[in-house]
Amino acid sequence: MISGRTVYRLIDDRVISAMNMDLPRKVRFKPRRKKREYKVDKRCRIGRDYGCFLRFLEENPDTPVTELDSVVGKTGGKVLLTIHFVKCEMMLAFLRDANTARSVSDVFDFLYRELGDAEFENIFRVCLADNGSEFSNPMAIEFDPEDGVRRTRLYYCDPNAPFQKGSAERNHEFIRCFIPKGVDLGQYTQDDITLMMNHINSYSRESLGNKCPYDVFRFFYGLLKLLGCTTIPAQKVTLNKSVFGRDVTE
Repeated sequence: MISGRTVYRLIDDRVISAMNMDLPRKVRFKPRRKKREYKVDKRCRIGRDYGCFLRFLEENPDTPVTELDSVVGKTGGKVLLTIHFVKCEMMLAFLRDANTARSVSDVFDFLYRELGDAEFENIFRVCLADNGSEFSNPMAIEFDPEDGVRRTRLYYCDPNAPFQKGSAERNHEFIRCFIPKGVDLGQYTQDDITLMMNHINSYSRESLGNKCPYDVFRFFYGLLKLLGCTTIPAQKVTLNKSVFGRDVTE
């Protein structure tokens, strides 16, 4: 049993599917302070902290790591979920209506359906995320919602230690070439975001032997078509907002 106030908070944080318009008698007050982030599982770090992550890699040294993060535009608006494959330096990005745990698990459920269990488990063997509330429901990410089979493992960085997933943080600099900080992400579509990532992932890197992330990912896994990825010819790669073909506000 939970209180009415808790139900209201769950609705505001979009943890459950009901909306305020479904509650005609809910009293609306002007927020008086910064809204507290809602964590689905406050004990989610137990057995999943950064020390556990390092021990897992010691026992499984060849395991590829996937780093998870969020890119926020305008406060309270749409956000991106970024999924960075460290070995290949390839990043996927998904537009979400709100920065909630449910929106993150929805993306993982979508990828699980598109790739199939074997391919999904091959590329998502272990994930590393920060301590944001959007990653606070590890069970929904780690296990198939239908049959409860484990599909990946999720671990967390230490608090205030973004350098522990520095590969993803550095790759976000490419995104900022297209979408500066503070810009409302609501003006973009998922097709826009996919196009942006196609250009970023088609940009050759010296660290990859002057190959682009798509080339390396294709060599290891294939799957680019299933992930909706399209390689841009090197001479046509553009790292600015002109790829969207229209004016976007800043």
